[in-house]
Amino acid sequence: MAGIMQKIEENVAPGQNTLELDKLATELVFAHGGAPSFKGYGKETGNPFPATICASINSEIVHGIPAKNKILQEGDIFKVDIGMKYKGLHTDMARTFAVGKVNPEAQKLIDATEQSLREGIGKIGPGKMLSCYSKAVQKYVGKNGYSVVRNLVGHGVGRELHEDPQVPNYYNKKYQDFELKPGMTLALEPMVNAGGFETKLGHDGWVFLTKDGSLSAHYENTILITEKGVEVLTIFN
Repeated sequence: MAGIMQKIEENVAPGQNTLELDKLATELVFAHGGAPSFKGYGKETGNPFPATICASINSEIVHGIPAKNKILQEGDIFKVDIGMKYKGLHTDMARTFAVGKVNPEAQKLIDATEQSLREGIGKIGPGKMLSCYSKAVQKYVGKNGYSVVRNLVGHGVGRELHEDPQVPNYYNKKYQDFELKPGMTLALEPMVNAGGFETKLGHDGWVFLTKDGSLSAHYENTILITEKGVEVLTIFN
């Protein structure tokens, strides 16, 4: 799936509409023998997600719906989240891309979010507690003056797109903590706001936005706990 994300990145540019990027992603997923994990998700609610990718821009945190009139502009930060089912198993990944030239503060947020994921992954492995990841992400994000979104979390992934456990990107005792063991697969995904951590839900019932209108960035990898450490299954820059 990482190769699909790379192809999407190659087409991220000012003037590009996000519906075309979604069509590209759909073609690539099927060309690789998979099926989109997100399309039709939530159908039991009567408001199924209509696309292959989530396309979120600037203050949109996650779950943005691609649209023909949703056009990338110079200086935007653009979040792409994609899930793919392949041979009965799901993988899930997200990246934040700079559209053209972005201002230094926006780039700093993108870089800090990416590094926070690396920091978290670097603290886990077999025998480690799940909270080692959460604490590492929160510490790094806070050190850089940003806020971790709290009402949206990572998750287990495998036969289903969303499985237990919930994986917060900050430490909170209400979340069950446990020892990580070989064979576990998790989707780890820091969502980081330049302002406060509070969010609001958009009118479409899907997109989450920062409550204060600040920028937000998002990185996600599917990882496997192995006997010796951690394998990142969605390797891509």
